[in-house]
Amino acid sequence: MKKLSYETLKEQNYSGYLLEDAPERVLQFGEGNFLRAFVDYFIDVMNEKAGFNSKVVLCQPIESGLSDMINEQEGLYTLFLRGFQDGQEVNKKRVISCVSRCLNPYSDFEAVLECASNPDLRFITCNTTEAGIAYDPSCQFTDTPANSYPGKLTQFLYRRFQKFGQEEGKGFIILSCELIDDNGKELEKCVLKYAEQWNLGEDFIAWIKKENTFCSTLVDRIVTGYPRNEADAICEGLGYKDNLIDTGEIFGFWVIEGPQSIKDEFPVDKAELPILITDNHKPYKQRKVRILNGAHTSFVLGAYLAGQDIVRDCMHDDVICGFMNKTIYDEIIPTLNLPKEELLDFASAVTERFKNPFIDHALLAISLNSTSKWKARVMPSLKEYIKRQGSLPACITASFAFYIAFFNGHTLTEDGLVASRKENDYTVKDDKNVLEFYLAHKDDSVEDLVHAVCTNTDFWGEDLTALEGFETAVCNYLTQIREKGTYEVMKSLL
Repeated sequence: MKKLSYETLKEQNYSGYLLEDAPERVLQFGEGNFLRAFVDYFIDVMNEKAGFNSKVVLCQPIESGLSDMINEQEGLYTLFLRGFQDGQEVNKKRVISCVSRCLNPYSDFEAVLECASNPDLRFITCNTTEAGIAYDPSCQFTDTPANSYPGKLTQFLYRRFQKFGQEEGKGFIILSCELIDDNGKELEKCVLKYAEQWNLGEDFIAWIKKENTFCSTLVDRIVTGYPRNEADAICEGLGYKDNLIDTGEIFGFWVIEGPQSIKDEFPVDKAELPILITDNHKPYKQRKVRILNGAHTSFVLGAYLAGQDIVRDCMHDDVICGFMNKTIYDEIIPTLNLPKEELLDFASAVTERFKNPFIDHALLAISLNSTSKWKARVMPSLKEYIKRQGSLPACITASFAFYIAFFNGHTLTEDGLVASRKENDYTVKDDKNVLEFYLAHKDDSVEDLVHAVCTNTDFWGEDLTALEGFETAVCNYLTQIREKGTYEVMKSLL
């Protein structure tokens, strides 16, 4: 079977959109599944629908990467976006042709730096994982390349400054996609620290600030990556060998914090893409964390104890899905400030996303580190609901009891805390101090256990018994869970 290439597609009379030649206007640090199914997909659509006419040159951020494989396929790969949309099962295929090549800075850093001399280059995108945006003082300007991503970026920007520092408009719009708060601002801070540490001069620092726009962004798409178990059958159907097949859910949403003038160069509206350019991305991040992530955290532990294993199956159970929807619509949405219609649309999309027939999202995988997740994703809704409504949100309060019941294990092993449900034993995974706490309280009465959890300020940053009626309500739910199970508790709340 022939490898995917422009020639192979021409031989097949491929009728989809392809862009063989265009200037490299985007440099992307990161060549993994997420960026290729998200940023590069959007760029490919902008090329087709809005005449963006841009190629993306990739730079692999770590020593071992996909550069050889990407270059062997001339930057081409097949993307499948799959899931539920408007009640219908969808499986869309697209050959992505916006990637020109992939560079390996560890074997040829000069080739990366040479891109800085390209006058057409205008955008830099990146996703170097949460650990990627970090300042490492051991990095030196003379390293080839600097170990940290912000170090590499500073080296690149300095080469750009040397070449075009006297011209206006030759800096970059930098779109940071890492999953940390204020990703763009944090990246800029690191770059400025290196510029100072390496004594690159006040003129360079002034140029970074004036000519470059570091955008914080929110990214939202589940990307499932290379479909290992299906790859052979998929290639058989495609009629070519593609070692870079990528898969993701059909839903995608990108919020870019920056000036509206970005649209003049990055034609997202013209291409009718789900990309929002705004002066504040935080309300949208809050919406995602509270509704999407908060829904996960508030129902999965109870659903697992009720005998379920996969998110999709939960959505076909009227009680569990009903509990989740009541949590979202009655208790989370009233605590948020975005227009109600936007919140309802997003919530509706969440249910469809959870029904995705192409993703087996295990409840136990979501349960990882549930203590910090409950604090970050659910607790803000609890407190805001009490503040606005003057009463306890029943489903969210019950979800705290589900969390305690789930963590009520009996044996600590190297893998985690072993606990039991009717069907089997399972392993709770969280920070060591969390697991040791629950082991120490494994034989407590309901009242003692709930009190110990609520008053653990190391977990919550505050004493939850200060929330009027909360401790008593959690005790009542945990008693019911022990007598009847989590399923019956969910049913009683509908």
